[in-house]
Amino acid sequence: MAEITASMVKELRELTSLGMMECKKALVETNGDMKAAEDLLRIKSGAKASKAAGRIAAEGVIGAFISDDRKKGALVELNCETDFVAKNDDFIIFAKTLAQLIATNNVAEVDTLGDMTLPTGNTVEASRQALVMKLGENISIRRCACYTAKGHLAMYLHGQKIGVMIDYTGGDESLGKDLAMHIAASKPLCVSGDQIPADLLAHERQIFTAQAAESGKPANIIEKMVEGRISKYLAEVTLLGQPFVKDPDQTVEKLLTAKSAAVNGFTLFVVGEGIEKRSDDFAAEVMAQVSQIKENKVS
Repeated sequence: MAEITASMVKELRELTSLGMMECKKALVETNGDMKAAEDLLRIKSGAKASKAAGRIAAEGVIGAFISDDRKKGALVELNCETDFVAKNDDFIIFAKTLAQLIATNNVAEVDTLGDMTLPTGNTVEASRQALVMKLGENISIRRCACYTAKGHLAMYLHGQKIGVMIDYTGGDESLGKDLAMHIAASKPLCVSGDQIPADLLAHERQIFTAQAAESGKPANIIEKMVEGRISKYLAEVTLLGQPFVKDPDQTVEKLLTAKSAAVNGFTLFVVGEGIEKRSDDFAAEVMAQVSQIKENKVS
């Protein structure tokens, strides 16, 4: 039997918003398997899937760039160890410079960035290492998205932690900004239902079927219940199906129709999404920073 720790119970509570005892019992039943416990609680309670924002862990910023003609653009996630460093001006400028470099050179993978030259004349890798030495933390370029628009680009940054870039046709510049802001707030997985990965949809269908079976109703009724929940799920996680944040009485799809516009694609980056955060306590983190500052002064 796996040991069920308080931190495991806390993590499951954050994912499901359910009670401590329910979460602990589910972890016991699944022998500490977090994903299986989450699925079990969803089946028993009818809870929705956990939100991406609930999984934010690591620190850092999103760098963004769009060309003047709104045809070229890029997003990049630059990670560090603490929020203190994430607020450093040099760190933020490095992220913005990377985004412009990625857009200008059509960079598709961050692994190819290291040997590329920045406007300063230094390579990306040399600049990253210099920041590591100056700021005293590990710094990594996690991921990027590069766009050559079919229509026009718009972007939205929520602080430095959430970044959106959207390629859209029709409408005006204001529409693009509104759509990007909507994506940051509502976090759709994709534009339309046909873009949902088959394995994800199959998993959700399995969960909904198990939930419906708990009702004890006949098979034909259960089938209708599942299809209804699938339709509702698709409306919740697709951009076109979601109520528009600035006017919830209409969906994004209806808004686009009214504006004679279409969305060709988008990227949403949330800093640290999916990364497991260190569990260092705050006092230890501060002491580590003080020690690093002292070492830098000595050297």
